[in-house]
Amino acid sequence: MAAPRLTAERRRARVPGVRATDHPPHRRGAPRTRGLALAETAAGLLLGTALGIGAYTFVYAKGASYLSNDPNACANCHVMTEQLDGWSRGSHRAVATCNDCHTPPGFVAKYATKASNGFWHSFAFTSGRFPDPIQITDRNHRVTEKACRKCHADVVHDIDRVTREGRELSCISCHRSVGHPH
Repeated sequence: MAAPRLTAERRRARVPGVRATDHPPHRRGAPRTRGLALAETAAGLLLGTALGIGAYTFVYAKGASYLSNDPNACANCHVMTEQLDGWSRGSHRAVATCNDCHTPPGFVAKYATKASNGFWHSFAFTSGRFPDPIQITDRNHRVTEKACRKCHADVVHDIDRVTREGRELSCISCHRSVGHPH
């Protein structure tokens, strides 16, 4: 006949000099452990939900296309169709893509600008908070202005001047519809 199984408490009681009450039995699912597990589960669910929504949005919005130099990516959003059509009919289509004019030079600067613009564009279009017609931000205007001046440096230095207000003359003040309509 098999010996009866001893509980942890009875095994401790059999050790000489140790009373069963000196070592309280392990309490499975103690409140502190249960609370920690609940917090970890909630954090995991939140992170998983955020990643899932982010991945879905990236796929739905054709996010990978924004990593390319394809001008059609700029028209994934219907509000840019007019700009893409204007660029397609204009003289710049033979020498420049959207990224040539609308992102700064350099790998990190280019993709940092694309990431920032992508986030804020999706936020604006998702929330419906964008001007109609769309308008370029001051930062993106400076990026575009530098691109104009870089490509046309041989001409710009001959005509560059400062306005009465002490600012540089902006290329689009005279050439507003070059590249695409605004």
